[in-house]
Amino acid sequence: MLPFLAGNAYLNLIVLHFMISLRMLGLIMAASVFMLPSIPNTFKFWLSVALSIMVTPVSGASIPEIAIGALPLFVLMAAREFLIGSVIGFASSAPLYALQTSGFIDGTLMGLNMMNMFDPSSQTQVSVIAQMKYMMAVWFYLHWDGHILLIRALSESVKLVPAGVSLLEGFQGIPLVDWMQKIFVLALTISLPIFGSVILAEVGLGFVARTVPQMNVFVLGIPLKIAIGMLVLLTVLPGAVDVFHREIEGAVSWALENVHFLR
Repeated sequence: MLPFLAGNAYLNLIVLHFMISLRMLGLIMAASVFMLPSIPNTFKFWLSVALSIMVTPVSGASIPEIAIGALPLFVLMAAREFLIGSVIGFASSAPLYALQTSGFIDGTLMGLNMMNMFDPSSQTQVSVIAQMKYMMAVWFYLHWDGHILLIRALSESVKLVPAGVSLLEGFQGIPLVDWMQKIFVLALTISLPIFGSVILAEVGLGFVARTVPQMNVFVLGIPLKIAIGMLVLLTVLPGAVDVFHREIEGAVSWALENVHFLR
């Protein structure tokens, strides 16, 4: 036993470190930027332990003795800490999911959703445009130090919602509807130029079909919509990246503001 820590204080520090480690692990397991299959689970575990060692001395929290002595309260407290980290990681990934959703919309408008590819992170078949935008979002997220911003946000959450304090008192529910609304609005904003251009192409093809009935508009329309969609996508992609950049910090702030539902 360390000489500067009494028995109960030493036990409290160990439990506090364990709870903060669970919060860190929840963020690492839920954040899209850490969900890449190239990152092994062993690295994620030890990363959460190392980060919690740095955060625990400045957390200023303490675990209630009743929670340490009662197994049901201890399990509930551990689940709460993991849930807080998961919510912060999941909610902070809204810009990445929005860019991926806009890729699904673009692929549907251009008729490219018939060609799918395997996404190793979600273990599902996804659209080519959606996967391209998602990988681009991950690259820019790391380039702009989004992963460091996530870790700093989780460190702030330890001060906002201390570990082991007020176990699920005043639980109000996860603001899932607001989170989905933010994703949909951002995805629609990014996809509006392609949506407008494809609609204009459809109107033009309608006029061609009425004026030149001998022309096979269906055969002409597929390559035309793909060509117009790709041209507009290359034109507006830098603007979409700028919108994504502005939303990164806002998503992390929104996650920290709404983590109070677990206070």
